[in-house]
Amino acid sequence: MSASAIIVGIDEAGYGPVLGPLVVSASAFEVPLASAATDLWRLLKTCVAKKASSRDARVCILDSKKLFKPTDGVGRLERTVLSVTGAWQEVPPDLHQLLRLVAPDAIAKLQEYPWYHGANPQLPRAADASGVNLAATVLRRNMDSLGIRPAGLWSEVLPEGHYNRLVSGTQNKAVVLLGLTLRLIQRVSDAHPHSPIHFYIDKQGAREHYANPLLRAFEGRRLRVVLEDETTSAYELVNDASHWRISFHMSGESKHLPVAMASCLSKYLREVIMECFNDFWLGHIPALKPTAGYYQDGMRFINDIEEQVRVLGIDRKKLVRMR
Repeated sequence: MSASAIIVGIDEAGYGPVLGPLVVSASAFEVPLASAATDLWRLLKTCVAKKASSRDARVCILDSKKLFKPTDGVGRLERTVLSVTGAWQEVPPDLHQLLRLVAPDAIAKLQEYPWYHGANPQLPRAADASGVNLAATVLRRNMDSLGIRPAGLWSEVLPEGHYNRLVSGTQNKAVVLLGLTLRLIQRVSDAHPHSPIHFYIDKQGAREHYANPLLRAFEGRRLRVVLEDETTSAYELVNDASHWRISFHMSGESKHLPVAMASCLSKYLREVIMECFNDFWLGHIPALKPTAGYYQDGMRFINDIEEQVRVLGIDRKKLVRMR
């Protein structure tokens, strides 16, 4: 595709829980340069929906918190993630194949934990497989007709013990999240070294100023501060090879389709990995109530498995996240 730009969104899932991994993801779309500033939901309205509806055959891409409800199951979220993945590469048949596409180093990390070791659930978990494959094909064809294509999906998966080691080193989980975000920026740029790239990132806490960490991470680039206020922090980073625009937004997943897609990928990976986590513990304690890992219920779960943790000789630093 000539005269094009890469539009990227980055978002996380699992920043607050006490159990399970932190997942940060990036999604990218290649669009005609003339359309780089146009709302992707509007450009893709023939094949992408912004509102979930069982009557709408389009692929729904929106904030994962709106698309996924625990009481409804993972089906709608799964259809979105696997359809977009299939439009980009292929519909993965299992968790490990999805991780090989988006986070190849995560498989070895997960194998270090007894609750993830050997776990490789088949995909899809709840969505209709033939429907997912059809949706991926239709999405790819529709996007091609519009001169748009999926340009990549990337994730950083940080299991509990790895998370604790990084937080112990920085004493600040916000620094860890920003570090994973910067790593994703590098991974995307490595895949598209000569393209102009627009990064839209969900704002990280109350931080307004990102210039210094951006400069430290990307020393070879010249940085210009475009805007820094309570809602948006925007920067341009330029070198002789390419031009980046990086902006951090409050509620970015509701404003930019690639951020919403990154939110969906992060949430889906975390949900499937947490299914592995719960299956392991239910194998030891069949009457145990599963957990999503968030604080109040996570603490209940930790109390419920305390005796089994002792019996299995599990290091609490690999199980329970700090901060």
